[in-house]
Amino acid sequence: MLGLKLATDPRWANIAEKSLEEILTDHAFCEQKAATSGISLIVHHSDKQDIIDEVTPLVAEEWGHFRKVLKELKKRGLKLGHQRKDDYVNELLKLKRKVSSREEKLLEDLLIFAMIEARSCERFRLLSLHVEDPDLRAFYHEFMVSEAGHYRLFIDLAKKYHPAEKVKARWEEILTGEAEIMRNMELRGDRVH
Repeated sequence: MLGLKLATDPRWANIAEKSLEEILTDHAFCEQKAATSGISLIVHHSDKQDIIDEVTPLVAEEWGHFRKVLKELKKRGLKLGHQRKDDYVNELLKLKRKVSSREEKLLEDLLIFAMIEARSCERFRLLSLHVEDPDLRAFYHEFMVSEAGHYRLFIDLAKKYHPAEKVKARWEEILTGEAEIMRNMELRGDRVH
């Protein structure tokens, strides 16, 4: 469904489980950044009612996810650590085309957001299948389902403002670029991406 060109090594989930405080901290900040990105999308495209109508509930959901991860940390006697640089997202942002029109910038933003959600969905699926703790498996299954919906939302929004063939072609380019990023990144268990 996601079309990712390079799957995460399933052993990543077991590595992540050994760094639970770090992975939950990183996850919390990923949710916070997703909420913030959604707000920015609304602010920059407030002339588009579909963006306002469809992204506003996503922002609320992402903030709710941030709070849910904080609650999970607290339940496990763990603390929210410091936010760290997200090398994956920073590399992904380099795939964005330098464009001059607001419409083209919107397409780039929506597809980069879709890519982040797709990779998060894939990683949360691995956690939901491979960690030993059954509560954590259920916790991450819920996030996996949600991220799949967010991925779909951003792709669908892109198709509302651009021809489907154009979206598909650009998405293929981003998928190829993202696979190269993943190929060159160290497999770390303390990061979602």
